Amino acid sequence: MSGSRMERKKQQQGRRTGIKIVIAILAVAIIAGGVYLYNIYNQVDRMVSTMYTPLDSDLEKRQEIEDRLRSRHTINVLLLGVDERAGDRGRSDTMVFGSLNPNTNKMLMFSIPRDTYVEIPGRGMDKINHAYAFGGSELSVQTVENLFDTTIHFYAKVNMEGLQDGVDALGGVTVYNDEAFSSGGYNFHQGELHLNGEEALAYSRMRKEDPRGDIGRGNRQQQMIDAMIEQGMTFESFSRVENILTAVGDNVETNMQMEEMRQMFRNYRGTRDETIREEISGTGQMMGNVWYYIVSEDEQNRMSQVIQDHMEAE
Repeated sequence: MSGSRMERKKQQQGRRTGIKIVIAILAVAIIAGGVYLYNIYNQVDRMVSTMYTPLDSDLEKRQEIEDRLRSRHTINVLLLGVDERAGDRGRSDTMVFGSLNPNTNKMLMFSIPRDTYVEIPGRGMDKINHAYAFGGSELSVQTVENLFDTTIHFYAKVNMEGLQDGVDALGGVTVYNDEAFSSGGYNFHQGELHLNGEEALAYSRMRKEDPRGDIGRGNRQQQMIDAMIEQGMTFESFSRVENILTAVGDNVETNMQMEEMRQMFRNYRGTRDETIREEISGTGQMMGNVWYYIVSEDEQNRMSQVIQDHMEAE
């Protein structure tokens, strides 16, 4: 065999060896990645099982929810931010209504001021945040449904102290602050802020120094939700997934099951393309030495129509 032929044969063998090494490395990486993803999937499954807390009213809504998810119709969600302490159920100091329309890829979002004077089923007229103290998430959902003549398909109750854990697990969040203020021992300047967990909790809780009161606080809480979702979707957050799952599982209750979460992720994630923000107009009023936020019947009807129009839009 000539020298040139031997040299070509050695080069071919070298290439084949190199290809085998690359294939072996890829195979190991794929197997390792598969094992990691399988473990993550199991963690998510366990987390969702821990979070899953159905409501009594879910039974009568079950068929409607299944039909809406299958047909990709608008889904309404209520987020309850609750301060709970040992021996005290607490109150829902944060109530955010979200309506996700996958046909328009738009999400309607607004906060319900905690002092809003409403009819709480079985309890009469009172502040809306007292509904949680009287009857937990079940009564809170029912009160909001009655107020706006609509259906809440899913709810999520978040322990506000857990907000701190969630933000830290994400590596912090970035928000834009419209007006400088101080809260919880922190000074928040105007402009872009990168917040850790403690700072985020103080930022989202501030109310008394805000000239818009509960409305301003509600806007910051919506900001925080957006920022956490945005950060959660980054590549950097993937490496923190185990910490994130732990933070979420320890601090959230919801009536959404695993398969429903999959459907929401597949078919409704595009609704973040555009967020429609609304505000509930009202006036402050003292009654019996208690301050309430009074929302007129006309304003309630307007908000009900806004929700209905959003849900039916194609």
